[in-house]
Parts: sequence; structure tokens; C-alpha cells
Amino acid sequence: MQKYGADIVTDSLVNHGVDLVFGIPGAKIDRLFETLDHPKAGQKVPKLVVARHEQNAAFMAQAFARITGKTGVVIATSGPGVGNLATGLMTANAESDAVVAIGGQVPRRDLYRLTHQSTNSVALFSSITQFSSEIQDPNNISEILANAFAAADGMKRGTAFVSLPQDVDDAPVSINALPPVPKAQQGAASLTDLAWLAEQIKAAKLPVLLVGARGSDDDTVAALHSLLEETPLPVVETFQGAGVISRDLEEETFFGRVGLFRNQTGDKLLQQADLVVTIGYDAIEYEPRNWNKENNLNIVALDTTPVQIDNNFVPQRQLIGDLAQSLTILTKAVAGYKVPAASHKTLVALKEDLRAADKPSYTPAAPELNHPLDVVKAIQDHVTDEMTVSTDIGSHYIWMARHFKSYIPRHFLTSNGMQTLGVGLPWAMAAAMVRPDAKSVSVSGDGGFFFSAMELETAVRLHLNTVHIIWNDNAHYDMVKFQEEMKYNGASAGVDFGNIDIVKYAEAFGAKGLRVTTPADLDAVLTEAFATEGPVVVDVPVDYTHNYELGSQLIESEG
Repeated sequence: MQKYGADIVTDSLVNHGVDLVFGIPGAKIDRLFETLDHPKAGQKVPKLVVARHEQNAAFMAQAFARITGKTGVVIATSGPGVGNLATGLMTANAESDAVVAIGGQVPRRDLYRLTHQSTNSVALFSSITQFSSEIQDPNNISEILANAFAAADGMKRGTAFVSLPQDVDDAPVSINALPPVPKAQQGAASLTDLAWLAEQIKAAKLPVLLVGARGSDDDTVAALHSLLEETPLPVVETFQGAGVISRDLEEETFFGRVGLFRNQTGDKLLQQADLVVTIGYDAIEYEPRNWNKENNLNIVALDTTPVQIDNNFVPQRQLIGDLAQSLTILTKAVAGYKVPAASHKTLVALKEDLRAADKPSYTPAAPELNHPLDVVKAIQDHVTDEMTVSTDIGSHYIWMARHFKSYIPRHFLTSNGMQTLGVGLPWAMAAAMVRPDAKSVSVSGDGGFFFSAMELETAVRLHLNTVHIIWNDNAHYDMVKFQEEMKYNGASAGVDFGNIDIVKYAEAFGAKGLRVTTPADLDAVLTEAFATEGPVVVDVPVDYTHNYELGSQLIESEG
């Protein structure tokens, strides 16, 4: 059986454990799509999911990676096809999600000509990926893909881009794809440093763990739970570290999340800590200039990769290695330590502060509008721990990230690195594909929803069990609006757009559309939505008139 470049690509994907790929075809990469969609007898290929926009396909690959811990794959054609991948790859790379993108390219003879769809895509992606390369020889297809996967799934995960010229895709080949290469493994951090850290914790009056996205893999979370069961320590999650604290550990160890505006319970705890141990924390999740503004915190970094040093993040030591192994060793070394009684009063007060924050502090401006905290509570009441909740970016994301409870890691997904509009719906779709036994939920604003709303067709076509909850503030980019109003004495600019009937829009795609007409109906409408098979879109009118309070009462105001 004659093999072509496209066959080596699919064989390489299979050898790297890829079972699902996302993308949109085009002439410059059509043989690869033909191979994916019409494999030869006995040929194993990943399942292809065709999206409606390359950016959304990249978002789906990102969510696949974050949820499963595998490497997501997205494929697009040349020129505008690969150009549309840029936002998705930039987002995934910034947020440490492993994605390999394969982009079509003009034939090699046309690479430097002003010909149809010719572009230097390797240069385009070199600054927003960890690996960007073009295949020049069909015999090198598998080795370049192997290195792309290694770069994406390294100790700091991210994205990789491979440009595949059309004539390489079409070329007859006689070699086979490389066999899978086991991922390089880490051991624990330095035993000397771990013993030193244990002594630092034992000597501390109020040690605090700040857990980020790289601390949310299954092995690390299991080791963290063992540590906290043996030695309860207060924990603050970043928005992307959500879910690392289980229900059983919540009461004694969970003190909220941090990620935007320095006025949360977690911020107050960090300010008072005499030792902050960061676990898998990346500065992009919540800049150190916010949570360590005064630059007086005693910090130790526990991570898989060296941290980025800046003026407000200078750890005493960096303990680099496999986090689960490091935490297991640390657990034994700190056994018997308890937070001193003198600090209990502080923790009790902060726990009450955390509970009080979940209670509405104002009455909505109009009777048909819903208070954000009431919407969060209603969603919470309908979501089980096994369900995945993906939140888009907008004012709603601040409310959700602060107040929505999640008890299993990587089941509450946010984009707090790039804060990219439009991720909610495609992320929820990917979650429905890889976690088919549980309903998948997305939460969007009416602005962000329409960045990717065309993918409702994809969700309907694939019969995905998704509930998309739209916080409708009557046609504003409100996250920008309220921050502009805080900055410019109540004025805002460029934040208004036209209304779209969300229910009719959903129905036009074959999805079910529901609307909450009064706050009293919120619970019943969500009950109907969650009981419905297939994609559902829920329009929830929300009151954002007090959003300025989200950014007020800052600790040592950022000015």
C-alpha cells in the first residue's frame, strides 16, 4: 500500500496517543483531511471534529488538553486558516495547555512567491508557541512532529506549530512513522531543599499555600490532599487552579481564589502570611505585583519549571521537580505541625469573610433582572461535581471565578492568562466530547457568546449535551464598560452593540432556547435546561449596576 506524507502525519498522531483532532479543511492540506475522514482499510486514524472557525477549533483542542492531560491537536489550511489559529494558540500557550497545530502551506516551490495563501507561518507563530517549524523533507515529517509534541508537553506545557507544505502532504513516502518516545520524567525536588522547606513551615506562624494551574494535575492534587489531611494548611487557589481542594478539605483549608482585583479573602490571607509556598503557580495567572504589592512576603516556589523572576516575585528558593513526588516527601517531613493557636482567630475571621462575600449586597435595579450572586447560586444548585463548567470572559467571569465552588480539578475552566473572549462555548463542547457521561456547562456574556456562537451548529451536529447560560446585560461589553467607568468618572466608550434575540438564535441552529423572564423563574428554567438532551441556550437578564464594587476596597489600592 503506497503511503503519502499525510499517512505519516496520521500514523505519528496515533503513535502519540492522539484520538481526537479538531479543524477545518482547505486545498493546501486536503490529503490529510481525506486520510482522516476516509482511512484505508485497516488504517487507524484519530477521529476528526470539523468546526465552523479555526479559532474555535484551537479552543476545543486547548480544552481537550486541559481536561485530559493529553496533547490537543488542531489542523487548518494555509494562509487565513493558520492565521485564524493565532488567538487560540496564543491563549493555550499562555495558559500552559499542550496543543500541537498543523497548518497547511503552499508547495515548497511557492514559499517565497507572492502566490495564493503564501505566508511565513513559522515566523507568525514563533513568538506565541514553544516550537514553530516547517517540514521541508517528507522523510522528516515524523521527527518534526515528535519534537513538536515534546515541546508542547514539556515541564511547562504550551503550544507547538508545524507547517506542512502541500507537496510534502502529497509526497509518496517509503519510511514509517517513528514509534512513540516516552515523555521525559522528573524526580522530586532536591531532598535538601525539601527538608529546608519543612523546617520553614514548622517555624511559621501562618504558612499559606498558593496553588496554580500546574498544581492541578491528578497526581499533584492527590499528593496535596494527602499533605492537607496530615497537616491542614490554609490554601488559596488561583482562578485556573480551581478545584484542587475537595469537599472534605474545604472547611478547614480553603480560603478562596485570587486572580483579578486585590480585594478578596485570599488576598487578605496572603497579606498576613509569614510564609507563602507557591505550588505550580505561573505569574500570568495573577501578577505578583498584585498579591505581593508591598514586596514583603516570604516566598518559596514549588514547581516543575523555574519561575519567572520579577520585582515582586523573588522566591527564597525554587524547588523544581515532579510536584506529586515533592509533596509526598514534604508530607512526611512536616507531619505533626499545626498552625499555631494564635493564628486561628485570623483564619476564623477570614473564613467568615469568605462566606459573607457570597451573599448579595444590593437589590437589582429592575424587577426582571437577576443579581449575579443569585445566578451563581442557581448554577451551583444544578451542577454536580462531575460536570464541567467553562466560563467565558466578561463581568460574569469575575463573579463565577470568585464564587462558584468546584471540588475536582479541571472541572471549572477559565481563561485568566489571556482572558480571551469566546472560549466558553467551544470549551464546553470539548468537555462534552471527552466527558460524555456528565452534562457540560458554559457561562458567557452576551458579548463573548457571539465570538464563537456559530459553533452551536457543531454542537447540534454532534448531539452534545451542553447547557450554555448567557448573562445578558442588554448589549454591552460590560467588563470593559465598568472598568472604564471606574477610571473615567462614569464615562465609557466603545462598549455598546446591538441586541440579538438569543432564544431565536439558538432555535435557528436546532438548539433549544430558553429565557428567564423573572428572577422567580430562574431555578425552574435551569431545571428544564439541565433535563434537556442536546444543546440548550439560556438567556438570563442580569443586573451589573454594582459591578464597580468588584474593583473597589482594594488592599493597599493599586492606584
